[in-house]
Amino acid sequence: MNQTVSLRIGCVSFLMVAGLLASGIVSAQSSPAKVQVKADGAVMIPAETVPQSSNLSAAARQYVTEHLEQMQDPEIVKQDAGVPRFMKPYLAWDRQRFAVDRKEMKIGGVHVYVYTPRGGVKAANRGRVLMNLHGGGFTGCWPGCAELESIPLAAQMGVKVVSVDYREGPKDRFPAASEDVASVYRELLKQYAAKSIGVYGCSAGGMLTAMSLAWFEAHGLPMPGADGIFCASAGGFGGDAQYIAFPLGEARMPPAAAPGARQLGYFAGTNPDDPMVAPIRSASTLAKFPPTLLITGTRDFAMSGAIETELALHKAGVATELHVWDGLFHGFFYNAEVPESQDAFAVMAEFFSRRLERSTR
Repeated sequence: MNQTVSLRIGCVSFLMVAGLLASGIVSAQSSPAKVQVKADGAVMIPAETVPQSSNLSAAARQYVTEHLEQMQDPEIVKQDAGVPRFMKPYLAWDRQRFAVDRKEMKIGGVHVYVYTPRGGVKAANRGRVLMNLHGGGFTGCWPGCAELESIPLAAQMGVKVVSVDYREGPKDRFPAASEDVASVYRELLKQYAAKSIGVYGCSAGGMLTAMSLAWFEAHGLPMPGADGIFCASAGGFGGDAQYIAFPLGEARMPPAAAPGARQLGYFAGTNPDDPMVAPIRSASTLAKFPPTLLITGTRDFAMSGAIETELALHKAGVATELHVWDGLFHGFFYNAEVPESQDAFAVMAEFFSRRLERSTR
């Protein structure tokens, strides 16, 4: 219905401009620059100023402006001990706002952080646990991204969250991360029923969530009760979003080739059609996935991949939910102070609360 209304408005606007031109009220010299369409269907768009989405809160508008400015500063995106510099204020806010305890340990021989609400896990969640697989392009952001993905959800849902410090590039390559996730998962299965475990992550962690599910299936492990593929897809990126998101969401032009798994060093030498690398390539693999929550933004370079993943999962018969935030960029909810980010964490908490069983072993 909304699309029909938009089309009607567009037609009326076109007819109005055409009529004004014909009457001489508007000269041809002041008419909008033309969009050019090439023989192969590629569209050449004239330069224009794109404002922020009118749907954003005031806090989000300020956040977007700050993010765009920061992404052009090579110093502020550098990491100090696994924490990107621009993320430090987000971490400070989380630690002040959320009453969560963190314990460092090894599970299944893999280094992890375990987050629990300071007031204790809610009674409804004592038989449940979440596994977080942090973002960072398979090259870093531990513990920065892990903290920002785990602390708000542990507090808001009142649940234990185990964040996995999986092996990354350039030192390690596929399937090291999948093996680490599986090792932690096997150990958790000794205490929790599979249907009581949720797995989720953002960006590289979202990709790894899908890859881990494919790994579980191939190695005879039971599927968890639910999963969350956030700011990511089940097989690379690409699509229209790369042209929309990089200039509008990251203040830079898109790379020469579509960004995807094959451009990440962690995946060097892999077959891009391998379901363990890109589960979206196999309908039979996707069909084994548990209920899946997908989260993205319209200025997220992973948006097209998220949409494609949701459609592929739906075709495979998997229960899915896709939530898209207008005007927001890749990993926007890392700043939990923004109302839209709080809404995103509320969606996550509600989804896992509804989908995970409460039983224990």
